[in-house]
Amino acid sequence: MILYLHGFRSSPQSFKARLLAERMRQLGRTDEYLCPQLPASPAAAIALAQDLVRAVDPAQLTLIGSSLGGYYATWLAQQSGCRAVLLNPAVKPPRDLEKYVGVSTQYHSNEPFEFKREYMAELQALQVDVISKPERYFLIAATGDEVLDWQEMAGHYPQARQIVIQGSDHGISEFADYADEVLAFCGIAAQARNT
Repeated sequence: MILYLHGFRSSPQSFKARLLAERMRQLGRTDEYLCPQLPASPAAAIALAQDLVRAVDPAQLTLIGSSLGGYYATWLAQQSGCRAVLLNPAVKPPRDLEKYVGVSTQYHSNEPFEFKREYMAELQALQVDVISKPERYFLIAATGDEVLDWQEMAGHYPQARQIVIQGSDHGISEFADYADEVLAFCGIAAQARNT
């Protein structure tokens, strides 16, 4: 089972989320992929994620988190013992999101939502200072990320599997080149299922 956690202001309509959904469809494994719209509240987002995978054996679960979703995925993986793929993950969102307190809009719909001041404390409660069992983590970071610092990401996941893309951007425009490697880490073989 894969649970994809999108980033701040993002949605299941993000390029990476849609690409993975389509790849899982091609493999005949649509029922093993979830990508919910996360609420603005970090505590509510975590509760939703936990609820969606409550019945899944952690050994059979991989979280894929992009940006803020990577921060959530790290905390959830530490709690449950499952694997996590981190795509340009936020490492210090209590610091980085302070300027977004107030009303913002979602990237894919322009729908407004409020990021409340009390959400900063919810973010702080999810801080993981040091990961355990780095073999459970796979980081993909882009040196050209215009939003977050790739070196901070790489330093936060020492000894984890890492791909550092030279250039690129926060959205990892060439993510299609890495999708099969991500799915392999999730335990999903790249070839289509025989029918």
